[in-house]
Amino acid sequence: MSTDDTAAADMKRKFKEALDKKNAQQHRGEAHLDGDSAVHGTHAAQTRREFRRKSG
Repeated sequence: MSTDDTAAADMKRKFKEALDKKNAQQHRGEAHLDGDSAVHGTHAAQTRREFRRKSG
């Protein structure tokens, strides 16, 4: 194996390790796995404010 092949294999291994680490962190905190909803109560109805110009 030449130096270029070794360097390429080492770089490929490092990228794979980084990708595996990233994917492991992403899947660790998924909220739907615990069966608990993010919504914990209802809020009052939001009414849209209406602005009118004075007529006089």
